[in-house]
Amino acid sequence: MSCRVAVLISGSGSNLQALLDAAAQEDAPFSVTAVVSNKADAYGLTRAEQAGVPTSVVNHRDYSSRETFDHALIEEIDKCKPDLVVLAGFMRILTPDFVRHYNGRLINIHPSLLPKYQGLHTHKRALEAGDKEHGVTVHFVTEELDGGPPIVQAIVPVKEGDTPELLAKRVQVQEHIIYPMAVTWFAQQRLQMADDRVQLDGELLPHHGVQVSA
Repeated sequence: MSCRVAVLISGSGSNLQALLDAAAQEDAPFSVTAVVSNKADAYGLTRAEQAGVPTSVVNHRDYSSRETFDHALIEEIDKCKPDLVVLAGFMRILTPDFVRHYNGRLINIHPSLLPKYQGLHTHKRALEAGDKEHGVTVHFVTEELDGGPPIVQAIVPVKEGDTPELLAKRVQVQEHIIYPMAVTWFAQQRLQMADDRVQLDGELLPHHGVQVSA
């Protein structure tokens, strides 16, 4: 049976599109069964509707606290009984209760080689530090912001004359490759989190996860 994936978005949904495209392949082991946004004007909702995927909006501004918002979000997500919840540009910090509710079946993508550059403005920070390599990480979500164990990282070389915008574009190309890859592994029951470590095909991965080069 196909793995049921719920995707959370806040914006344009380019990573969502990569997942929708992968799910549309004939032999895909997963299907996107719901897309939920905290913003009604998120273009990702249009992408989902065009793909025939049910959408809903849970606006964080309608709630008095992060806790009440996350509770409403859980109720909405659980309507589709997901096997995996994927954060794809979902710009909200999640409460510990939310993370615990989906423990081991909640993943995120972050535009840096974690543990470097948790938080925002990662491309700018990598350039300011003079890094020769930058990249993107898919990781399981834990209660520490951008601190969960990496599943897969794509390493992107920093080029002379790079700006944050140029670097971001090259990193995003890799995002659209490795996110469907990680979701596919999970859907094939090859991937799991065990005691804050990642196992792939029964083997513990290194702390940086699987690394691929752009």
